[in-house]
Amino acid sequence: MEERLLEMEERGSMERLEWQKERITMERTQQRPESLEPEPEPQGQQPSAEMRIQQRPDSAGPEPSCVSFKSDQSNERFIDFKGQQPSADKRVDQEISEVPSAQSAQQHQTHLDSIFMLLEENICTFVKNELKKIQKVLNPDYPECLESQREGEDEEQRSSREAFLKITMHFLRRMKQDELADRLQSRSSAGVCKRKLKSNLNKKFQCVFEGIAKAGNPTLLNQMFTEIYIMEGGTAEVNDEHEVRQIETASRKSDRPETTIRREDIFETPHGREEPIRTVMTKGVAGIGKTVLTQKFTLGWAEDKANQDIQFIFPFTFRELNMLKERKYSLVELVDHFFSETKEAGICRFEEFPVVFIFDGLDECRLPLDFLNTEILTDVTESTSVDVLLTNLIRGKLLPSARLWITTRPSAANQIPAECVHVVTEVRGFTDQQKEEYFRKRFRDKKQESRIISHIKTSRSLHIMCHIPVFCWITATVLEDMLKTRGGGELPKTLTEMYIHFLVVQSKLQNIKYGGGAGTDSNWNKETMKMIESLGKLAFEQLQKGNLIFYESDLTECGIDIRSASVYSGVFTQIFKEERGLYEDKVFCFVHLSVQEFLAALHVHLTFINSGVNLLSEEKQPPGCLKSSSQT
Repeated sequence: MEERLLEMEERGSMERLEWQKERITMERTQQRPESLEPEPEPQGQQPSAEMRIQQRPDSAGPEPSCVSFKSDQSNERFIDFKGQQPSADKRVDQEISEVPSAQSAQQHQTHLDSIFMLLEENICTFVKNELKKIQKVLNPDYPECLESQREGEDEEQRSSREAFLKITMHFLRRMKQDELADRLQSRSSAGVCKRKLKSNLNKKFQCVFEGIAKAGNPTLLNQMFTEIYIMEGGTAEVNDEHEVRQIETASRKSDRPETTIRREDIFETPHGREEPIRTVMTKGVAGIGKTVLTQKFTLGWAEDKANQDIQFIFPFTFRELNMLKERKYSLVELVDHFFSETKEAGICRFEEFPVVFIFDGLDECRLPLDFLNTEILTDVTESTSVDVLLTNLIRGKLLPSARLWITTRPSAANQIPAECVHVVTEVRGFTDQQKEEYFRKRFRDKKQESRIISHIKTSRSLHIMCHIPVFCWITATVLEDMLKTRGGGELPKTLTEMYIHFLVVQSKLQNIKYGGGAGTDSNWNKETMKMIESLGKLAFEQLQKGNLIFYESDLTECGIDIRSASVYSGVFTQIFKEERGLYEDKVFCFVHLSVQEFLAALHVHLTFINSGVNLLSEEKQPPGCLKSSSQT
C-alpha cells in the first residue's frame, strides 16, 4: 500500500513537469514570427528609387522579442525555475541585441541601392544635357562661346559645370581628339573672359565727366546722355573748311533726303546690300560726341542691352596707341596689353568669335599709317610695330573676320583708303530739339532753363555752336554762373564773349580752390595771367602742328615743365585737362578745339601788343590749320 502511494506521487510529479514544459513550449511557439524573410515583391511591380528611399528601416513593424528553444540564441534564455528572473535593464539590452542582423543589413542595402539609382538618374540627365550644349558650341558655325555662368545659376552649379568641362576635355584627349579639346578649352575660357570684360567695361564707361576727364563729380552716362544725330552716307574725303563753318553748313542741309541710324545698328547691313559690313568710319567735328557715342555703344553691350551677338568689344583710343609707337606687339599681345581679361583666359584664336575693335580719334593718331608700302601680315601671333598691325587690320589682311569702328574729325578722314571703308557715317551733333533737351536735363530751375534756351536762340553763333555737346556744356557753365552771381544782366552773345567769361569762371574757381579768395571777378593776378599766357603759347604752337593732344615731349618743346603742366591742369581743370592712359602715362589737351583756338588767338594778340610781332604774317606762318581758324 505504501509503495503504491509513492508510485502515484512520483507519476503525478512527472505529469506536472511534462505539463509545465508543454505550456512553455506552446507560449514560445505563439510568440515566434512565421518567417524572418521579407515578403517578395509581386512580379513586374518593382518600386521606384524614390519609393525605396522612403521605405526606411524605422518604418518597419515591431521586431520579435524572443526566439525558439532550438535557436542558438536561446541558450542564455532558459527559465530559472527557482524564480530568479533577469532585471528590466538586462531584458531591454537583450531584446536590442536580439534584432536579427541579417534583416537590418538587408534593409540598409536596399536603402543604399535606391539612393544610388536616383543618383545615377540625376547624373545621366546632367551629363546628357551638358554634352548637348558642348556639342553645339563645338560646331564651327556656332558663334557663341560656352558661357561660364547662366542666369540664376549659383556658385555650386557653376562649379559642377566647370568640373564637368575638365572631365570632358580629359576624355577627349584620351580619345586623341586634341583639336576638339583645344577648341572646347578656348570657348569655355572665352565665356569667363567675356563676363569679366563686360564687368570692367561697365565700370569704366558707366560714368561720364562732362568736358573734364577724372575731375569733378561724375554723372551716370545713361542719365545724362542725349541721343546724337547720326547720318548714314557720305565719303571719306577731306573737308578743309573750318569746323564751325561745317556745322553751319550741316545745319542748313534739308533739301536732300538723309537717313538717320541708331548707334546699336551701326554694323547693320543696309537694305539691298549683300555683303556684311566690316569697317565703319564715323566722322564729326571736335566735341560733337563721337567718343561718347562709342562709349554708349560699348556700355549697351556690357549691360546686356544690345548687340549680344558680339562676343568681344575692344575699345582703343589713338591717344593710348600713340604711347606704343616704338614698341612691337602681335595683335594678341596688343589686346592683352590693354585688356588683361584676355591674357588671363589665354585667348588667342579671335577668328572663332564675333569681335569688334573700336579705334577712337584717328585725327589724333601719330603713328605712320602707310597703306601702300606696309608689309602684309596675316598671323595674329606675329610681332611687329603697332602701325603695321593697324594697317593690316584695317586692310582686312589681319583677322578679316573682325569688325572695325573708326571715328575721326573730317580733316583726317583721308588717312584711310576709301576701299578699306565699307560705310561712312557722320555725327551731326544735337538737333534744335536735342539742344533744349540737354538744357532741361542740366537745369532743375524752370526759369533758368527757359531764360538760357531763349537767349541761345537770339544769338546765331551760339545757336550754331550748340550743335556741339561740349559747347552746350561750356555755355551752361558760363550762363549758370552769371545768373547766380549777377542775377543775369547782359548775357554774352558772341563766341569771344563766351570764352572770356569762361576764363573768368575758371579763374574764380582757381582763386577759391588755391588762393582762399571769395571768387569775385576781380581775382586776376600775375600768376593767373602767366598761366593763361603759357597755355596760349602752347595752344598756338601745337595748333600750327595740327596737334590737339600733347605729350611730355610736346610740352618741353614749348618750354613748359611737366610739373607746371600738372599745375595748370589742376587750376584750369575745365580748360586744360590732364588724362591718364594705360600705366598712368599723362596726356594733356584742351577741353575743345574751339578753346584751343581762342587761347591761340589770344596769344597772337598779346604777342603783337607787347612786342609788335605779328605771328600770323606770311613769313611767320607755316602751313597749318590756324589760317582757316583765324577766319572766325
